Amino acid sequence: MGVAAFVAPRHLKAIRDTNNVLLAAFDKFDNVGHIDDYFPDAHFFVEFERFERHINKLNREGKNIEYISVCTPNYLHDSHIRFALNQGAHAICEKPLVLSPWNLDALEEAEKESSKKIYNILQSRLHPSIRKLKKRIEDSPQDKVYDVDLNYITSRGKWYHASWKGSDEKSGGIVTDIGVHFCDMLTWIFGDVKENVVHLLEHNKAAGFLGLERARVRWFLSIDYNDLPDEIKNKGQRTYRLINVDNEELEFSDGFADLHTESYKKIMEGKGFGLDDARRSIEVVYAIRNSKPVGMRGEYNPYLKKVL
Repeated sequence: MGVAAFVAPRHLKAIRDTNNVLLAAFDKFDNVGHIDDYFPDAHFFVEFERFERHINKLNREGKNIEYISVCTPNYLHDSHIRFALNQGAHAICEKPLVLSPWNLDALEEAEKESSKKIYNILQSRLHPSIRKLKKRIEDSPQDKVYDVDLNYITSRGKWYHASWKGSDEKSGGIVTDIGVHFCDMLTWIFGDVKENVVHLLEHNKAAGFLGLERARVRWFLSIDYNDLPDEIKNKGQRTYRLINVDNEELEFSDGFADLHTESYKKIMEGKGFGLDDARRSIEVVYAIRNSKPVGMRGEYNPYLKKVL
């Protein structure tokens, strides 16, 4: 579902590379020629009602739809996950799983009633550099608290703000649409949130401080190309992800290409990331986007001085 989405080809590749078959796809937009690169025989629908009827038909014929992948706009995830469960299928959903924490409680009940699982794509947890950092933290003295700076710049064009992503009601804003990636990564590595301060909250950039169990994190998030370091621009790159842990830099802009395939492999093994894994980051980004920025006070990310 949502096969015209930017991220959909990664799901198509993951389905193919895990030796599975795409039987049907849905999107209200029909710019989906990339399906031919993976599953040219898949049925495609631009109307949800006809897609639903086709899925019902396949189930009646004993085709047994096992998984439904959800790549639709963020505000539709909740509904489309429920659709998957109602069809007797496990749901595989992109981040953010939902926009509000209480939606997770309702999905938890739906999951129990259906006996099917809801899986969230949390591919950052599978990145080799991130896993290496997590092990390093786990192997260090448990009372050690790290000083962390995180700069997460993934530039987007003008289309972003004209699309559903530019609507806070539909995407949750950049902190939810994009920031959920690093909030999951940070809390997975360094533990629960004890303090959450927002210094900047705009339509294309945000910054704040997260006091975690094992880290003091000064974070900066941006989709503004102008915020990229010059050396990144000179390389022709549009993404810059950097973690500085106790003055040691960990650059992880690359290495994400095949992580959806790895995610699907884990899911097929019954080891995918579920509702409990998704909850903490959903709560963090919800709190951030509903906070009042305090400005450049306290422990703010030094990168703010370069962009403001």
